[in-house]
Amino acid sequence: MDLLRFLTAGSVDDGKSTLIGRLLYDSKNILIDQLDAIERSSKARNDGSVDLALLTDGLRAEREQGITIDVAYKYFSTPKRKFIIADTPGHIQYTRNMVTGASNADLIIILVDARNGVAEQTRRHSLIASLLNIPHVVVAINKMDLVGYSETVYQEIVADYEKVSAALNLSNVQYIPISALDGDNIVDVSEKMHWYRGPALLEFLENVEVEDHINHTHARFPVQYVIRPQTEELHDYRGYAGKIESGVYKKGDKVKIFPSGAEATIKAIEVSNKEVKEAFAPQSAVIHLEEDVDISRGDTIVKIDEALQVSQDVDAIVCWMDEKPLTVGRKYFLQHNSSVVPAVVKEIKYRLNVNKLEKEYDVDAAVLNEVVEVRLKTASALAYDSYNFLRENGGAILIDQTSLVTVGAVLLQ
Repeated sequence: MDLLRFLTAGSVDDGKSTLIGRLLYDSKNILIDQLDAIERSSKARNDGSVDLALLTDGLRAEREQGITIDVAYKYFSTPKRKFIIADTPGHIQYTRNMVTGASNADLIIILVDARNGVAEQTRRHSLIASLLNIPHVVVAINKMDLVGYSETVYQEIVADYEKVSAALNLSNVQYIPISALDGDNIVDVSEKMHWYRGPALLEFLENVEVEDHINHTHARFPVQYVIRPQTEELHDYRGYAGKIESGVYKKGDKVKIFPSGAEATIKAIEVSNKEVKEAFAPQSAVIHLEEDVDISRGDTIVKIDEALQVSQDVDAIVCWMDEKPLTVGRKYFLQHNSSVVPAVVKEIKYRLNVNKLEKEYDVDAAVLNEVVEVRLKTASALAYDSYNFLRENGGAILIDQTSLVTVGAVLLQ
């Protein structure tokens, strides 16, 4: 049985948490004690109904305000597939949390309130989905019960979103009219929208084709730790430990170490303290080399016939996550896998206008939740792939050098 990772996104009060609660409730993936707990918490509601959003809104502040603040993960399964859901915040203040939830998703459900249509957050979350190369997009047009299940309203929103989709080159977009509160088109196709000929949401999620998100073609092994015990029993032991981010490594493989460019041959591979003939992503392993090569934490071992970009001048798209603006000349730590190097912002090339979905030039700074392309100068050479080529080796973060807080999600170009 395969696994689908997906997240919900959209504006505040578009019904993301209610949608997930309804999906879990109607597919019978709620335990009896969970149902009892949310029924007790829902007693204050005037209409006596159960507030299904409480299944994911676990923080006290979320329940008091009726909004999602942090990313909540839920796990469920059907006879056809397993699922991991990330319920992400809709409020603009917590866009950074949405980026976190989207970073390894196979599919995104973007909710649109049928009364309000395509909003700024709809465009912002669609832009992030485009930048992160999320393969599938479901536009769930929610609260159809509040517009009389109108086909005209549905078609107008589809037409508006198709302009967004075209501007961002989104592919594999599916539109589904729903009512998360009442369960229309969530698990079963609703008779109230007889004009809709497509699948219910769960049917689509069960059958959408998902490629294996683990890349076994391009081998990347960032070294996290050099093991050199120097004991009597292990006097000559030298192993390079880390997690295989992508690809397959075999005993006897010719490899190259970046950023130095030194070449070597794999002498042995250990997984779980046992020697094996090969190891593959996402296993953690220890690699031994025939040659004595200068390797340290942050270096990357790749196959001999592969090449990484190696440079101190790095172009990157940054989703800014800090209250303090990003400005030219500011210094940060750039963390790329296990490599952490000081970096300075040399240039802000452009800012992506969320509403117009256009590039704006002559930009001096980026403020919270803005998306910009920058040029960074690193203190030492960085070895990396373009995010569009290999997501596993093209993502990074910017860290404030004083507070050590993560301030930017980075997509290397």
